Amino acid sequence: MLRRLDLTAADPAGVRRLLPRAAVDVRAALESVTPLLEAVAQRGYPAVREATLRFDGVDVPEPRVPAAALAEALAALDPAVRDALAESIRRARIVHEAQRRGDVDVRVVDGGSVTERWVPVRRVGLYVPGGLAVYPSSVVMNVVPAQVAGVEHIAVFSPAQRDFDGLAHPTVLAACALLGVDEVYAVGGAQAIALAAYGDPALDIEPVDVITGPGNVYVAAAKRLVRGVVGIDAEAGPTEIAVLADVTADPVHVAADLISQAEHD
Repeated sequence: MLRRLDLTAADPAGVRRLLPRAAVDVRAALESVTPLLEAVAQRGYPAVREATLRFDGVDVPEPRVPAAALAEALAALDPAVRDALAESIRRARIVHEAQRRGDVDVRVVDGGSVTERWVPVRRVGLYVPGGLAVYPSSVVMNVVPAQVAGVEHIAVFSPAQRDFDGLAHPTVLAACALLGVDEVYAVGGAQAIALAAYGDPALDIEPVDVITGPGNVYVAAAKRLVRGVVGIDAEAGPTEIAVLADVTADPVHVAADLISQAEHD
C-alpha cells in the first residue's frame, strides 16, 4: 500500500526526516564475502558450486549455459517482450555510438606530439542480477556499450534459478541471445564476481579484465575486494527515484516512471 506524504509545507530538515536517504553498508558484508572470495581464488568453480547450492538452493555441476538453451530461450520469448528488447537495444546503441571518442593527436612542438588513444579492454564480465525480479534491461545496458566499444570477449554472469533447472532466467538468456552473446554462466552473487575475477582453468573459464553491472550489497562487497585484481565500474548503491509532476503531467507517464522502479527494494 502506498504511503502518501504531503511535503508542500515541509522545510528541508523535515523532508530529510520524512524521506531519509537509503544506505548500503558494504563494510558489514565484507566479513562474509571475504572467505568466499578466498575460497574461489584457491579452489575455483568447486567453491562457487558450493556457494550456489548454499545461497541459491540449486546444484549447478556445469556453470556455462549451453548454446541450445540460449536458442530455446530466444525462440520461446514472448513476441511483445522481444520487440521491446529489440527497441531498447536500438536506442542504447544510438546513445553509446554517440559517446564513442576518437583518438586525439596534439602537435606540441616540431617533431613532437601527444596522442590520446581509446583502446577497448579485451575481455569483460557483465553481472546481471536475478533475485526477486528479472532484469533483461541489465543485459542490454551492459552488453551494448561493451559491443560498441569493441570489446572482443563478453561473458555474462546471472544467478542460477531453481525453477529453471539451474539455468539463468530464460528472459535473461533470451536477451543475451538477441545480442549475440554466447558465453553465459548461471552463477550469481559474490561467487559470480569471484569467478569472473579469478576464472577456472579446469573449466576453461578465463579471468576477465573488467567487471560491470549492478547487484546487492554482497555483490558490491565482492567488487570492492577484487578491485585491483580486475577493474570494476562502481559499487552500485540503492536505487532511488523522484518523479516531479504537477497538474499538467500525464498520469500514465508518471505511473510508468514509478512502475519502472517498483522492481527494486
